[in-house]
Amino acid sequence: MLIKAMTKAKVKYATLCFFVILLLPYLGHAGGGWPQPKGHGFFKLGFWWLRSDEYFAPNGEIIDISTAGIHTVSFYGEYGFTDRLTGIIYFPFFSRATLNEQVSASTRELLEEGDAVNSIGDTDITIKYGLLQNEPVVVSASLTLGLPLGNEAGGDTRILQTGDGEFNQMVTVEASRSFSSIGAYATVLIGFNNRTNNFSDEIRYGLEAGVTVKNFTLLGRLYGIESLENGSDLEAPSNGVFSNNIEYTSFSPELIYTYKDKYGITASVGTAFSGRRVLANPAYSFGVFVKL
Repeated sequence: MLIKAMTKAKVKYATLCFFVILLLPYLGHAGGGWPQPKGHGFFKLGFWWLRSDEYFAPNGEIIDISTAGIHTVSFYGEYGFTDRLTGIIYFPFFSRATLNEQVSASTRELLEEGDAVNSIGDTDITIKYGLLQNEPVVVSASLTLGLPLGNEAGGDTRILQTGDGEFNQMVTVEASRSFSSIGAYATVLIGFNNRTNNFSDEIRYGLEAGVTVKNFTLLGRLYGIESLENGSDLEAPSNGVFSNNIEYTSFSPELIYTYKDKYGITASVGTAFSGRRVLANPAYSFGVFVKL
């Protein structure tokens, strides 16, 4: 009974972090302080995956869990309606969340069956406006609406998620500078995420820098989330299991290859230096894109 209770606790901890896993692919999509020029766009088909048997517990310690995984296939697009106004969409049209079965190491007895769910994921729609353009430092502001289109209680156990079931509104300000003489740029951002359904609101922050040499761009992103801890305690299962008051700091290097300034491929890896209620293993992504 003790082993079974511990196994169920591991399953619970694994599912607590799923909505954060779904957020991680979004981080590589922002265009900094530069909106798309009128009539131009950027469109990307992305693949993102993560498997982990380790987890940052609520106290920040790394603990062992039942192996959890998620695989996402998404469409991301930016289009310039004017030189200052850009529309952006992130649509994960296929997401698969899994939990591995648990077998006793000594007796090989099945302790917990595996579980899986396939669904679309939560979708982001963003409007970005250029506040300060044609200056050494450009500044933009964005409003992002997070649409709860994913499955918040999936699988046979009803504890797997491809979405968090809440409608959020996030305001972000980004400032960027180009260092054209060396083919480099840098961006900083700060954001406030208002969340519904008694989830705590969040402060988000980030730093991104990159350099281009011929057809290759190498960049790195530092991104963090701090909870305001003004929501209810949602650790107990209710309509599925979701983590609240999540916090982490992550680093994500990315390599981009561009062909004829129009087509390209990207590959990246993301990992968390520290966290609360988030998987502790790296996440990987790959994408193909076209610019108009």
